[in-house]
Amino acid sequence: MKAFRMGLTRSDKMFYFFNDALLLFALLIVLYPLIYIISASFSDRLAVVSGKVWLWPVDFSLEGYKAVFRDPRIVTGYTNTVFYTLAGTSINIVLTVMAAYPLSRKTMVGRNLLMYLFVFTMLFQGGLVPNYLLLKNLGMIDTRWALLLPPALGVWNVIITRTFYQTTISQELYEAASIDGCSHVKFIWHIVLPLSKAITAVLCLFYGVYHWNAYFNAFIYLKSDHLFPLQIVLRDILIQNQVDASTITDPETMTRKQGLADLLKYSVIIVASLPVWIVYPFVQKHFVKGVMIGSIKG
Repeated sequence: MKAFRMGLTRSDKMFYFFNDALLLFALLIVLYPLIYIISASFSDRLAVVSGKVWLWPVDFSLEGYKAVFRDPRIVTGYTNTVFYTLAGTSINIVLTVMAAYPLSRKTMVGRNLLMYLFVFTMLFQGGLVPNYLLLKNLGMIDTRWALLLPPALGVWNVIITRTFYQTTISQELYEAASIDGCSHVKFIWHIVLPLSKAITAVLCLFYGVYHWNAYFNAFIYLKSDHLFPLQIVLRDILIQNQVDASTITDPETMTRKQGLADLLKYSVIIVASLPVWIVYPFVQKHFVKGVMIGSIKG
């Protein structure tokens, strides 16, 4: 890299300097809100509400996290969300592979028609009311299946996976395996999946983040508290701690309650986002490769 820099002209060096400065500025814009949220969640509530927190925690405190985990629903919400994420992602991966593999094989009859039907569902949908009536008639309202089956297959992810298989798994490889008596199921399990770790990791990330952050379906289809995911529980905690200025006449009491409400918001963001932050580094190395498959031909 040093030798490369020495061979650059003055205009090239100016370009790289301004390019690096621009990227650094963009990084700071994206990174600062995250740093502020983390610092605010570990600060005293009076410091948060008075605007003293800028970069580092002020008057270090775990009051926000204690208030969040003091609610017994947090453990139940975490358990439900972990279940929805693991079970939902597993269903998503199985169905996506089962749909993408045959669509990637040129020998499949009617694969173009099926692809058109898949894409059609991306453009036209029944809407919220028909979906609710459908789940009600199927007996899935207020059950875990209401959060697992409706989003069981993502058409866009099927398209990405199909493209990956088309560009990575050659027809010659399948023909060689079929000569040795390999069926489609064995071919997927022993050849396709081991060669598709990149796209599988990306799919796990996409689907996992979706299920972890999903709240709308739970808000519409679930009624029982013991089935609520973490996002719904955290929403209820935030609503319960909102401050109505018309009901408080003492300024000191209002400031204290507003500080706790603001502190809870930042603590809730960290609690809800931390598992995704922990998992992402393990799949990050596959992320760019999996997403960019099929975008460049040559």
